[in-house]
Amino acid sequence: WRMRAVPRVGPQGDLLICPGVFDGISTLIANKTGFKALYMTGFGTVGSHLGVPDAGLASYRDMVERVRVMSGLADCPLICDADTGFGGLLNVEHTVKGYEAAGASAIQLEDQEFPKKCGHTPGRKVIPIEQAVAKIKVAVAARTSPDFLIIARTDARTDLGLEEAIRRGRAFADAGADILFVESPESEEEMAEIGRRLGDVPLLVNVVEGGKTPVLSKQRYVELGYQVAIFPATAFLAMGKALEHVYGQLKTNEDSLSCKDHVTDFKGFCVTMGFEHVWNFDKAHADIEDEVRESLKKKPRV
Repeated sequence: WRMRAVPRVGPQGDLLICPGVFDGISTLIANKTGFKALYMTGFGTVGSHLGVPDAGLASYRDMVERVRVMSGLADCPLICDADTGFGGLLNVEHTVKGYEAAGASAIQLEDQEFPKKCGHTPGRKVIPIEQAVAKIKVAVAARTSPDFLIIARTDARTDLGLEEAIRRGRAFADAGADILFVESPESEEEMAEIGRRLGDVPLLVNVVEGGKTPVLSKQRYVELGYQVAIFPATAFLAMGKALEHVYGQLKTNEDSLSCKDHVTDFKGFCVTMGFEHVWNFDKAHADIEDEVRESLKKKPRV
C-alpha cells in the first residue's frame, strides 16, 4: 500500500479512513479490525503516555519512541503527528528522519508557534508563512524514501481566517507537501471552498467529535473534495466514557458484578494482546531444557 498512490477523487471517489491510535492496546485493536491505515494522534498519545494536555509538553524523544512501538504493532501504514517538528528547521530535519526510521509511513507537521496546542482548542498562534513553508521544504528534503509522505497542516483559519489558511495550503503544496490539512474549518461551506481551491492536491479532514469542524458522513466528505479522514479522538473519547462508567460502578458498588456487560471477553482480549504466541511458544519449548540436559550427559567431560 502506498499513500502516494491515493487518487484525486470526486463525488464518486473513496475516502481513506484512519482511526486514531494512542498506545499499544488501541493499535492492536485497530490493527485487527482491518483498516488500511492508522493515525497516531498527538492528543491521545501525549495523554496516554504522560497524562498531560496536548500543549507542547511532550518531547521529540517521547513521541518518536511511541512511533516505534505503534508502527511495530501495526500491519498497515501509520500516519504520525509530529506537531511543529519540535523546534526550528534543524529540528524538523531530525524529526522527519527519526519518524521515518522509527517506522512511520507519513508525518504531519503544522505551522503553529511553539509550544503548540490541540487544533480544536483556543489560543493557537501560527508562525509567519515564510517560516512555515521553509519547514515543509526541509521536511521534503529530509526524507529518505519518496513513499514517506509529508502532511502539511495549517492552523491559520481560527485567528487569521479561511483565506490565509488556503494561501498557506497552496504554498505548502508548492513546497512539496503530499497531503494538505487545513485545520478547523467551521462549516460545510468553508470545507467546500477548501476543496474547490486546493483540491488538486490530496486533502485531509480532521474529524473530532465535539470539535469545530462539522462531523459528516463519508460520502459528504468525498463530495466536498477530501481523500483522507482521520478520527483522532473517537477511540479515546469512547475509552474515557467506558472507564468513567466502570470506575464509577466499582466505586459505588465496591464490586465488578454490574460491569460484566461493559467489559470485553478476557480470553479474547488475551488473544488480541498476543498471548497465543506465548502459549504456543511454551508448548513448543516445554521439553527443551530436558533435551539439553540429556544431550549434555552424553557428551564426554573435558
